[in-house]
Amino acid sequence: MKVLTVNAFDVQGGAARAAYRLHRSLLTSGIDSLMLVQRKTSDDYTVLEPQSRSLQIIGKIRPVADSLPVLRYKNRNQSLFSPAWLPFSDVVGRINELNPDIVHLHWINGGMLSIEDIARINVPIVWSLHDMWSFTGGCHYDQECAGYQEQCGNCPSLNSGKIKDLSRSVWQRKYRFFSKISNLNIIALSQWLADCAKLSSLFNSTSIFNLPNPIDTAQFSPFDKQQARVLFNLPKDKKLILFGVMGATSDPRKGFKELSDALQKFDSTSTELVVFGSGEPKIQQGFKQKVHYLGCLHDDVSLRVLYSAADVVVVPSLQENLSNTIMESLACGTPVVGFNVGGNSDLIEHQKTGYLARLFDTVDFAKGIEWVLTTPTYPNICENSRKKVLLEFDSRVVVKRYMELYQHILNKA
Repeated sequence: MKVLTVNAFDVQGGAARAAYRLHRSLLTSGIDSLMLVQRKTSDDYTVLEPQSRSLQIIGKIRPVADSLPVLRYKNRNQSLFSPAWLPFSDVVGRINELNPDIVHLHWINGGMLSIEDIARINVPIVWSLHDMWSFTGGCHYDQECAGYQEQCGNCPSLNSGKIKDLSRSVWQRKYRFFSKISNLNIIALSQWLADCAKLSSLFNSTSIFNLPNPIDTAQFSPFDKQQARVLFNLPKDKKLILFGVMGATSDPRKGFKELSDALQKFDSTSTELVVFGSGEPKIQQGFKQKVHYLGCLHDDVSLRVLYSAADVVVVPSLQENLSNTIMESLACGTPVVGFNVGGNSDLIEHQKTGYLARLFDTVDFAKGIEWVLTTPTYPNICENSRKKVLLEFDSRVVVKRYMELYQHILNKA
């Protein structure tokens, strides 16, 4: 069996890291697997990038060019919107030239593949959904508008005020070209996203499976907490709250405001906040707690040590699929507090592996942080967190399910 994984990046970003982990798990399991990307940053020879220097340069420009139609909506919000209109990508030609048995699409935005390109792939397609884009009119999360259940239009992301806006035309292109794909199989990484896909007007008659991302639980495993704090120069005598901040201040979906409100309600004498994914901002964010800004971390070893240094990880997203941060933290034995939204409940078992707060309720979110930090059962919560990932998300467990799905698709092709 020959599998080709397709993603815009190889190790840059959450979807890329998830796709790359699955690719490596397939290789470890004896599958002939390659990964095709628009921009490569690793040195892995099994990851293919554009073949010429000129195409590599164009690949860096395509994300900007693909967003040009969005610019005419002056009142749009800051959330990502992808029209996927750019022609002349060499990606489909490369896919068909490689001639795999299965093409496994992941996050293919940023100008990598147009909607029309997807319909030109010659072999069965498996498509892992890392957000809602595949079945919306261009937004990656719908902000609860549910327009994807019909034909989109009057898009809140664009703030267009018109039924026949860019989201409607993108939806119409998807409807026209997705119907030409003879063997399309959708993988929703969370049960929430599977339910959304089934309700969508584009995928309501498509095969939809719920399979999670895999994680290497040997790589993400508990590390001595005190030693971890020494390595990051963090205090040993404080309760540490860890927050990943990438894009959080610009994207309302990330829940930065809600976290700020929750921490205002929380005791600041015994706790400190640790932030990764961002350096210290010029304008302070007004947290009561002392804040340690660690910047971006670029390797799994550093992440493992950092998760282990924390007493609790907070993920305040208002819409979430299947968070890498939550999965990684639990694998390292560190409980997580998040809102009871999206795929969070697939990972966080309330008061067993962390705390699920009521959506938008910052008082309950603060209560969840306090509960994790003060519960006498904290060692059990940490142990439960690790066990949860070992049983349900370990790469050796998950990759078998993917291989079975691939074989099922090939058998019926």
